[in-house]
Amino acid sequence: MVAAAHLGAGVNKATTPFSLMTKHVFSGNPLDRGDVQRRDEDWLRQTARDPRSRFLPVWQLDILLRNGDRAELGWVKPADIERLDVDVPPVFLGLRDGTAHFAVDVSAVEEPLPALNLEEPWDFVEARAAAAQLKPEDVGILAQSKAQVDWHRRHRFCGVCGGATEQGRGGQVRRCNACYAEHFPRTDPVAIMVITDGERALLGQSRGRLARSGRYSALAGFIDQAECIEEAVRREVKEEAGITVGEVRYHSSQPWPFPSSLMIGCHGMALTTDIAMDDEEMTDVRWFTRQEVLSALAGKNPNLRVPDPVAIAHHLIRAWAEGRVVF
Repeated sequence: MVAAAHLGAGVNKATTPFSLMTKHVFSGNPLDRGDVQRRDEDWLRQTARDPRSRFLPVWQLDILLRNGDRAELGWVKPADIERLDVDVPPVFLGLRDGTAHFAVDVSAVEEPLPALNLEEPWDFVEARAAAAQLKPEDVGILAQSKAQVDWHRRHRFCGVCGGATEQGRGGQVRRCNACYAEHFPRTDPVAIMVITDGERALLGQSRGRLARSGRYSALAGFIDQAECIEEAVRREVKEEAGITVGEVRYHSSQPWPFPSSLMIGCHGMALTTDIAMDDEEMTDVRWFTRQEVLSALAGKNPNLRVPDPVAIAHHLIRAWAEGRVVF
């Protein structure tokens, strides 16, 4: 986790918002995203050829890392990318200390490492595994790179007419060559919430990856169109667990580039306690006592496993268990 700016003496951590105390994994991107510069296509073309610019190759959505005493993002020079002869335009990520940074999809190259003339300790690494090895600020850049490259891979054709699209504004838009519609990278909002009845927390296992891991986590679901966060929390909990929720409080948010979501973390107060689980979506939903959750967070509960700190769910659960959520 990333320590934020110094909080100063006398700060009460029990009442200080999470977002002021620390940042979630995949947040904290240090780049200036350069909204003014990306409007200038000539500047983008010239800067992409500038020897001072840096490129982050992405291959099959894996991220290039340089491994040493500590792993680093595998930035390379424009001349290195030219040797790959890829026909995909780079995505402008932003500026740092006056240096332009780009991500580029090199998936069309069967073996990019030899073509880049890179050997050990360079390698392409899956994004979750890479995040565990990098400095926190680099993880934010990783998230932006993966999400944007993935979006461009998925939106080569227009959703209006089916025509081919091309990249504009350094990757901030795709324009249709047939009907001229503009398409922008999307972020899907997800409400994720820990619901309490006072001394118990409602946790569940959804079908799929979570159930296979044996973990219990916060309930979650995509926010619908024309639905506010509080409404989404109440609807998802009602649908998945049959529990009616009253007051809802925001905790923090986390970018989640798989493929491109924003996890909006909340706590809610239950008005009912009888569980009526949706067994098509969930494999289990239960109430857990504060002591059960605290022991699970300490790794001492053989009957309950919770998500690791990489996930916002961990911090939602911990905040409640440690008494830092007050209704």
